Amino acid sequence: MSAKTETLLSILKLQPVVPVLIVEDVASAVPLARALVAGGLKAIEITLRTPAALDAVKAVAAEVEGAHVGAGTILNARDFEAAVKAGSTFIVSPGVAPGVLAAARDSAVPLLPGAATASEVMTLREAGYDVLKFFPAEQAGGAAYLKALSSPLAGTVFCPTGGISLKNANDYLSLPNVVCVGGSWVAPKELVAAGDWAGITKLASEAAALKA
Repeated sequence: MSAKTETLLSILKLQPVVPVLIVEDVASAVPLARALVAGGLKAIEITLRTPAALDAVKAVAAEVEGAHVGAGTILNARDFEAAVKAGSTFIVSPGVAPGVLAAARDSAVPLLPGAATASEVMTLREAGYDVLKFFPAEQAGGAAYLKALSSPLAGTVFCPTGGISLKNANDYLSLPNVVCVGGSWVAPKELVAAGDWAGITKLASEAAALKA
């Protein structure tokens, strides 16, 4: 196992659920991340889906003690490099592309690349990746599909993301090839908009209590 893979696994094993965040306003990033960390969710993925995302990564990396902030929705080498520069400790992509793999090869920051089929998993394994994001999890076949991959693709572990909630998280977490899940339910838009950080800490605590 490579040093980068070990680093990635050490981050993903911090908790059963990695919050997947869409940050609209950079001013909410730090209190939101602090609320999640207070609830026991230290590894946090901020997706590059808004103009505020990179500044949010930078703010959380600089100001939130105990947080391991990663950047998600990385689609190309330019995004990868910008996210690393902003302070990301891990990088997440919904799928994989040659430019992203090339940027990852040249970086000390680990990549969690996405896969949804056996062929994609095999391709990434050949490229040296044994820890993958399964995305979009529910839409791609759910826990039953991922369980079916566990025997022929033994040795690969996943962080399923997409359509996962408190109700179905354990369906995934009970699988032998799942290290954690990703979910946005721990930071609902309405609680973020209201600045209800205590409410988010409560949701984070419930998620952190799930068994990985």
